[in-house]
Formats: sequence, structure tokens, C-alpha cells
Amino acid sequence: MSESTKVPLFRQPDKPIEERTKDLLDRMTLEEKVSQMIYSSSAIPRLDIDEYNWWNECLHGVGRAGIATVFPQAIGMAAAFNDVLLQNVADIISDESRAKHHEFARHGDRGIYKGLTFWSPTINIFRDPRWGRGQESYGEDPFLTGRLGVAFVKGLQGDHPKYMKVAACAKHYAVHSGPESLRHHFDAVVTEKDLRETYLPAFKDLVKESKVEAVMGAYNRTNGEACCASPTLLQRILRDEWGFDGHVVSDCGAIVDIYKYHQLEETAEAAAALAVNNGCDLNCGKVFFQLVEAVNQGLISEATIDQSLGRLLQTKFRLGMFDPEEDVPYAAIPFENVACDEHRDASRQMARESMVLLKNEGLLPLSKELKSIAVIGPNAASEKVLMGNYYGTATKWVTALEGIREAVGPKTKVHYAEGCDLTNTGEGFWGNSPTERFAEALAYAERSDVVIMCMGISPDLEGEEGATANSDGSGDKLDLDLPGMQEELLKAIYATGKPVVLVLFNGSPVSINWAQENLPAIVEAWYPGEEGGSALADVLFGDHNPAGRLPITFVKSLDQVPDFEDYSMAGRTYKYMTEEPLYPFGFGLSYTQFSYNSLTLNDSSLTAGDDLELQVEVTNVGDLAGDEVIQVYLRDEEASVTVPRWQLVGFKRITVKPGESQTVSFTVTARQMALIAEDGRCLLEPGAYTVFVGGSQPDSRSTALMGKSPLAAKFTVEGAVQELQY
Repeated sequence: MSESTKVPLFRQPDKPIEERTKDLLDRMTLEEKVSQMIYSSSAIPRLDIDEYNWWNECLHGVGRAGIATVFPQAIGMAAAFNDVLLQNVADIISDESRAKHHEFARHGDRGIYKGLTFWSPTINIFRDPRWGRGQESYGEDPFLTGRLGVAFVKGLQGDHPKYMKVAACAKHYAVHSGPESLRHHFDAVVTEKDLRETYLPAFKDLVKESKVEAVMGAYNRTNGEACCASPTLLQRILRDEWGFDGHVVSDCGAIVDIYKYHQLEETAEAAAALAVNNGCDLNCGKVFFQLVEAVNQGLISEATIDQSLGRLLQTKFRLGMFDPEEDVPYAAIPFENVACDEHRDASRQMARESMVLLKNEGLLPLSKELKSIAVIGPNAASEKVLMGNYYGTATKWVTALEGIREAVGPKTKVHYAEGCDLTNTGEGFWGNSPTERFAEALAYAERSDVVIMCMGISPDLEGEEGATANSDGSGDKLDLDLPGMQEELLKAIYATGKPVVLVLFNGSPVSINWAQENLPAIVEAWYPGEEGGSALADVLFGDHNPAGRLPITFVKSLDQVPDFEDYSMAGRTYKYMTEEPLYPFGFGLSYTQFSYNSLTLNDSSLTAGDDLELQVEVTNVGDLAGDEVIQVYLRDEEASVTVPRWQLVGFKRITVKPGESQTVSFTVTARQMALIAEDGRCLLEPGAYTVFVGGSQPDSRSTALMGKSPLAAKFTVEGAVQELQY
């Protein structure tokens, strides 16, 4: 074989990635290297390298790239408390991702949202109920977020020994959860204790356990350093401490922020150099084009650019992007898998498991043979509330109204009235009253056996900065009340005397104090995906026994929440909130009842460093089969610093038949017993601990709502204080 026809080393699949990466770098000019560090990477024809767009989304299904299966929004999937099911969902998403990518490429389409590098999941802590992007998260608890994030990444990236299915990305690193309006110039000031106790654990889990391929830096600063150019976050913690070997991408436009809004540098060249010198490898934006001039100015070396680009190229090699398609097993996933019936069924199952029964005074489940049902409310026939943000295009959207109509018997009449606009509190059509549509809703309610009120908010009212219709344009909610005339309509329908079921569609907490006090049944449906209406009907009519749990606290009002800009955890989330909430984290009811018995520990006195093994017996003492979400919480009784009231350290969702008992085991590790000191050190202290096991957390509000408390057992840790690896 002549030298001119020899296959370049970087094109040889049997060679080590390190050698292939070096070979490719050696063949590139500086300008070509820089062109590959922009999210819309240019083609290099002389090396037969195609253009590639790194920006892709799959928060709850392949997003923005045409037809795909749309699952419930992330906060809803978190409410299922089912990491096994979530990993299966991610596996489906990555199957569709691969099939779509290769089919698009075969037709010459290599544009945005068509690649294999997905900027999901969002694992920020949902610390404030106003945050518009909280819907993208897995809630307020670091342990739950970590477990679900690890499962999602494993499902996306696959388990092939050589190739990744797709590359996942943990975002937004770190200390990032609003306000949206301030994100481009805000400095999130946080203590070492809060940083290590709350804001970093999920990122650490995804890096160390699921080997997430990418991490996205946040827009804001953290303790003065731009997150996309932070030596503390990107180098000292992410790479040196956790051993991260993937690549870091900036959030979109975040490098511009470094010099334009954070004003940490004066020029684009200096900002680009600052980011890359500190470990940011890929720019969602165009500022990195200035790296050529930054080299000329002596702000950064070409060797440093090689190091960053090398990490990006290694991701491409791991995805098989320089290998023949026949060598990459994931390339053979058929396009026909996209949005297939099996995947649609999986979306419906996830939606069922995500729904949370907040109240039920015996009204639910409903009979399918009722003579008449009124379905009323601005979200009853809305497709938009099925979607959430960052969504794909479903082959069919099943609204609440459609799902209910499909579920009932042929003799049941289903009436529908919107009743009111989602937000309008001013003049109605042609200057009429905003209550102008109440009359139709009341007429149908009076003629029905039961009324299902579909209310809440929508992605138009919460989301990313600039993506919503909020009056301030921020994407964050201004208050927690039902907007518009919804509560007035709800009260008017209630006054008819007909039994009312309230169904909420939302991606974040709403304050429904009046409804909780007065209505007989309330269901939290979130933004439930393409099969949301079918799944809701399954729950309402008893084809599925609800077992979802709230992944975030529903407060009674904003009076119970600290200032939005305060990143201290004092008073926030179930771990530090002392006021009584409307609905606690971890709360959710069922159509059946479970009893907990025989909580046993492997030892009541542990040597420091030993794990705690526990078992509990769970019995379905009701008449219906159902799922139960077992939750394990730990309290340090003698801590030397302020610690959470208790914290989630284990959960498991199980299915139990009537009269059946299951014995379930958990391990509480020594690391979970450790506290975070004020200086950020992880310390295991001797002393007394209490472990709680049940269907909720051990707070008084959960006990009042559920009519029972978790079991509790005490144990001690003996020995000297140990400093553990964080």
C-alpha cells in the first residue's frame, strides 16, 4: 500500500484512543483545531472530517429534532422514585437518538440537534419554588438527584466495552438555580459546607459512578469565579479531586458573559483564554474563534488548546464517529424504533408512576360507568401542558380530556368546558368579565356526577429566561398561586355541591391551600408527556394505583421561603425548613394501605467506618395491589455542627399484592453517616444516630396527612473522628 493510500492512524479502530487523538491533532493547523472547539464544528475536507454540531437535547426524550417519544418532564419522572424505570427510559431515548442521528447523516443532515452529544440531564438542586427551570431537575434532594442522574446517564451512554451509545452531560455546574434574570452576571456566594453538602454531591455521583462524558458549566459565577472558567470547580474539584476525564462545555453564551457581564476580562480573546486555561473545552457560542488571536497574544499556548481539543476528540472516538458504521453496533438500531408503540407504552408507564395522589377522601378511583362527567379547566384540552420544556414532537398527544373520554364506558357522557383562561384576570372577550365562561362550566358541572378540574400552570409561565410569557420575561414564577381566575372558578364549581377532583399540571410547586382544605381529591400530574391524558385516566379510574412521591416541598406561601438570591440552605428544602409545608418532600398517597413491621439493624453499635445494614417488612393491608415507595432517612443526633433535620439515604419502589408481605434490605454507608464541616471536610463523628423507614419522611405534616409515622431505630457509632474522602 502506498503512503498516499494508507489509512491514517486516527481512522484505525484497533489503535488506542490516545494514539489516534495525537495523530489527528498532529495533522491539524491551529485554525482547524480552534474550529473544532465551537459547538457548530466546521468540516475539514482535507482530512475527510464532516461538520458536527455538539448541541443536542434529551431531557425527557429526543428534543427539537422532529418525531420522538416524549416522556414526562424530568421533575415528573423524579416523582416516580424509580431509578430502574428511569434507566430504561434513558435507554429508549438513546436508542431513538442513535437511530435518528444515523438516518439524518445518511441524508446529509448534520445540523443542530442531530448529533450524539446530549446536554442532559439537569441535576441542579431545586432549592427555590420560583425557579422556572426547576421542572428540568430531579427535585430538591441531592441523594435522590444523584441516584436518578446516575441511572439516566447509564441508560444514555450504554454498557458497551468500547463504544458509548450517546454522550451524556451533567449540567449546570455548579451552584445554579436562579434567578433566571440574573444568571448572566450573578455571583452565587456559597459556603464550603453548603457547596459540599448540597450543590456538588449529584455532580460527583455522575462523574465517579456513571462516568458521565461531559459537564456543562453554568452561566453565573460561584464565589467570584465564572463557572465556565473556574479553577476551583473545573480543575481542583472536577478533574483533580474527582478524576473527571471527559470534556467541559460552556452554557450557550456563557463565555461572552465572562467579559461583557461578569467583567472578569476586558476582551473576547482574554475570556476565551481564561476559560480554556481553566478547563473549559467546548464553546456553545462563537467566542472560542478568538483563541487563534489569543495564542498570538501569548494568552494561551497551543499545547493547552491541544489538551482541550484532545478531550473533545476522545468523546468522538468513544462514540465511534471516526470508525466504519459496521464496526459500531449502535449504528444498526433501526429508524423504525423511533416513536414505536413499545416506546409509547413506556411513556405511559412512566407518566402513571410519576403521578402523585395528594388527597383522597374516598372519591377516587372513579367508576367508568358514571352517567356523566364534567372535565373543566384551562389545562383539560391543552397539549402544551403535556410537553414541559426541551421537548420533542410526539406522533400523538393525548390530553386529559381525550384520555378521560377514551377510558369511560360507552354510556358515560363527558362534558367539557374551559371555564377560564389560564392567566387572564382582566377584561374578557370584547370587554366582558373574566368570569364570562364560568356559566358554561357551571351548567355542565350541575349536570354531572363528578367534576374533574384540570388546572395549574404551563410552560408558558415557567421556564428558561426569555422562553416564557411572564410579565418580567425571566422565566421564574412571580408567585405560587394558581394564576388567573382559576381559584375563583374552582370555588364556584365546588359551590354546586358536586364532588370535585382537582388535577394539577405544573413543573413546580403551587400553593393550593384552599383546595387542600376543601376538596375531596387532588392529583399532581406534572407535565406528563405524550400519553399524559391516558396515564391520568389510568389513575383516576383505578387502572393504576398511584404511588408517586413529591421530589420537592410544596410550601404554603412565599412567606416560608428565603430570598431568591440567597444561596444559603438555611430554611430551604425539607432538610432545613422548620415551618410546616403544604405538602412535604416524599409525600404521596395510595388507593391501598401499607404497614411497616420488623425493622431490624445488623448492629446497634457500629465501629466508625462500618456500614449499617437494615431490613424492614412491608405488607399491603388494603384491598388493591399497588406500589409502595420505601424511604430511609438518617438523623445525626449529636453532630458538632449544624446538620439536616434528617436526610434521605435510601429509597426503593416495590409492587405488593393485597395481603402480601415483602422484606426489603438497605445499606446506609459510613459515608452517608458523615457530616460536612464548616470548612468543607467530610467527617464521620462518633455518637448517636436515628434511622427512619417508612412511606414518607418523619415530619409531623407527613404524619398528619398519611395518618402514620415511619418506623425508627437508634444506633451508635463508636471510635475516633474520621475524615473521609468527599
